[in-house]
Amino acid sequence: MSRKDILLALLVPCLLGFGFVIAKPAMDSFPPILLNGLRWSLSGLLMCYFFPFPKNFIKQMFAISIIGGSVQYSLSFYGLRILDGASATLFVQAEIPFGILIAYFLLGEKAPIKNIIGLIIAFVGIIILSGNPSLEGKFIGVALILSGAFLWSFAQVLAKDVSEKIGGLALTAWLGVFSGPQCLIASYLIEGNTLNYIFNATPNAWLIVVYLAVGMNVIGYSCWYSVLSRNPVNNVMSVLLLFPITGLLTSIFVLNETPNTYAYIGGTIIISGVSMILINKKTNKFKT
Repeated sequence: MSRKDILLALLVPCLLGFGFVIAKPAMDSFPPILLNGLRWSLSGLLMCYFFPFPKNFIKQMFAISIIGGSVQYSLSFYGLRILDGASATLFVQAEIPFGILIAYFLLGEKAPIKNIIGLIIAFVGIIILSGNPSLEGKFIGVALILSGAFLWSFAQVLAKDVSEKIGGLALTAWLGVFSGPQCLIASYLIEGNTLNYIFNATPNAWLIVVYLAVGMNVIGYSCWYSVLSRNPVNNVMSVLLLFPITGLLTSIFVLNETPNTYAYIGGTIIISGVSMILINKKTNKFKT
């Protein structure tokens, strides 16, 4: 990656890790699907005026918006509501090994032996983290987070071709337009009392919605898809190693959580396995 792409890519886990964790207190006012819908709708409204409608990519956009926007984040937010922020952040790291596996099967990117070993190590860490006593009775939350992680990785593979054709900013803009209404309708049908939640939400909850829309979507995902459009999926995935660091710090200092030994051991093993997969380049020279 070029120096510019590296800097843009490094912003992504910082913005997304912080936003993912602070979404948890917002769910005291908004149920998960509604929160997701408000977030995508706002980002879509802010951005869509600047980019032409992607009429040649409607099917792809619809698929990406459902898989990587509506369903994925709704599952992840429901999982986050059940789990503590620190554990949820660590389970999200499954996105990386999932992404490697999906890229192998769909894009034909062959995995060397060290990647296979890294995958095994990462999933051992997930198993250990799943045995955390604080997660007893919360396995549905773990399943929701892991399901969301798989769908997110799948969506990134689907999004790569579209981002190359229309650009990362346009992709982010129209994902909001597609995903927002999907989530709002689903929230009305599944969660109910939509207007009641909206009118009774606290100012802090609305501030979090604004951050999720602007910080995560407008800035974070625009950077992500822009870098993804110019670089191989496996190379870009490496920056997500910073996600658990940002998420854990946010959980500790913003949510006042105290991760236990299981979280640190499982998290360390997960990150070690992921590092083995991604940090391995024979040359570390940056292009200018």
